[in-house]
Amino acid sequence: MTENAVQSEIKAKIDANPVMLFMKGTPQFPQCGFSSVVVQILDHLGVEYNTENVLESDDLRDGIKVFSDWPTIPQLYVKGEFVGGCDIIREMFEKGEMRQFLETKGITHAA
Repeated sequence: MTENAVQSEIKAKIDANPVMLFMKGTPQFPQCGFSSVVVQILDHLGVEYNTENVLESDDLRDGIKVFSDWPTIPQLYVKGEFVGGCDIIREMFEKGEMRQFLETKGITHAA
């Protein structure tokens, strides 16, 4: 797959899903601790989200890093905006900022 095709595929997934998580593994079977932490936070907040397992494609794994200009995975996008990786998501959650951020983006979550 060409780099342009990979970038187009990534953008299409982000545009099609209000909350999109690029991760290693799946929500049921995360393949790294960082991906697991982000899944636990999203599940705890009761957010509906879609995921893409970057381990299924070298093109995707490398392409998402180029797309975001961010070197690590997982990567969370909300309404097309790159939010960050595990450390940023965990910090936002611990400070109580994640719920507020989701609300400003119009994303419903558990109370």
